[in-house]
Order: sequence, then C-alpha cells, then structure tokens
Amino acid sequence: MSLSCCFSHSPLPLKIKHLGKPIKPCGTVCKRQPFTVISNGVELCNKRIVKTRVNLVGDWSFIRGSRVVAKPNATRSVHYPKSSRIQASWFDGSQLVSSVFTLGTVAVLPFYTLMVLAPKSDLTKQCMESNIPYVVLGILYAYLLYLSWTPETVKLIFASKYLLPELSSIGKMFSSELTLASAWIHLLVVDLFAARQVFEDGQQNQVETRHSVSFCLFFCPIGILAHVITKAMTKTSRKEGHGL
Repeated sequence: MSLSCCFSHSPLPLKIKHLGKPIKPCGTVCKRQPFTVISNGVELCNKRIVKTRVNLVGDWSFIRGSRVVAKPNATRSVHYPKSSRIQASWFDGSQLVSSVFTLGTVAVLPFYTLMVLAPKSDLTKQCMESNIPYVVLGILYAYLLYLSWTPETVKLIFASKYLLPELSSIGKMFSSELTLASAWIHLLVVDLFAARQVFEDGQQNQVETRHSVSFCLFFCPIGILAHVITKAMTKTSRKEGHGL
C-alpha cells in the first residue's frame, strides 16, 4: 500500500490523517527525509491489526512540489471470527441424522450375514442370543426421538376426533429428517428382532430360514409370511415322507 500526497513548496509541518485523526510528524519534511508513524489497534474486515509501522519519505521536485510516500513495513495481524458464527459440525442437524442413519444400518448387517451364511455356526447362535444390539439401537432410537419430539407431535399423532392418527398428520410429522431417522432405527430394531425369532424357530424345527431372514431385512412382514409358508410345507413333506 502506498499513499502519496502533494504539498506546497515551503517546508511547513505536514499533517497526515489516520482514521480521521490528524498525525503530526516530528519536524518538517525535507528532501528524502524518512520518519516513522506507528499505529495500534486498527480493525478492518474482521481483522485486528496488532501493530503497524509506516515509513514516510519526503520527496521534493520543482514541477510536482513536495510529496510524501507512505511505505508500511511487515504487519502482523490476527484474525478473530465472530463468536456467533462458530458452530461445531457435529451438532449440525443434517450431518447428525446422516451419521445416525448410516451407523444404525451398518450395525445390523453383521447379524443378518451370520444368519444367512452361517446359520449352524456356534458364533451365530451366540450372537443371536445376545441382547446388546437391541440395547444399543434402543438407546439410539430414544435419543433421536428426544431430539425430534415437539409440542405438535402429540397433536399430529392424535389428530382425529377419535384420538386416532390420520395419514395427512403422519405425513407432516415425518417431513422432518430427525423423525425419519428415528423411524428408520425403529424399523431396524423390529426387523432384526423378527429375523431372530424366525431364525430361532427354524433352528428348533429344522426349517430352512435363509430366504425368510433375508426378506426380514427389508420386507419384514413378507419374511415372516415366507417363514410360515416354509414351515407348513416342511411339515407336510415330512408327513408324506413318513407315510411312504
């Protein structure tokens, strides 16, 4: 940054305005006479100039008259953002919902994998007897439900005069991403529990459950229906085999 000002030919004391306040340098400006102006605490564009040192050099010419050139030295500045703009990315709503959605989906996949690929393994039986996944997902669901709960939630659930939910009110309630994420975790817990029931019933009655468990992952009612049909067909075939 350079600042040039033209003055009269007489070597009168010079006045330089800095932030609206006049600054008088010591002595008069003669030809190539350097002097220094120091300024503290200048604020510009959310940056506070800690210390500014400017060298003013006087130059005289018969045609141009007197001229003062300001040449600043290296300046140290500290940037301080406004506190109101500080936000932790983790507390951002969309990112939290996306993280919980992904975490819940990935958490249940190993259990389905074991039930489908290794149904007779001891590791599969031990994992399916454990209640840890239901506790973890239940806590996660309760947390999302707490975040998504509003005073209007009860009104939307019991919207009709018979205190029953209506389709339009449920649609409004699930317009929130937090509510959708909590509903997704709810479905994951219920589907996994149903798949475990199908798996254990198949192990006790020696019925094939791989296809039924696979359906339970995305289409839980169809998975339960498939298991009922498979179990009935298996019993029928066994009776026919014993009769022959």
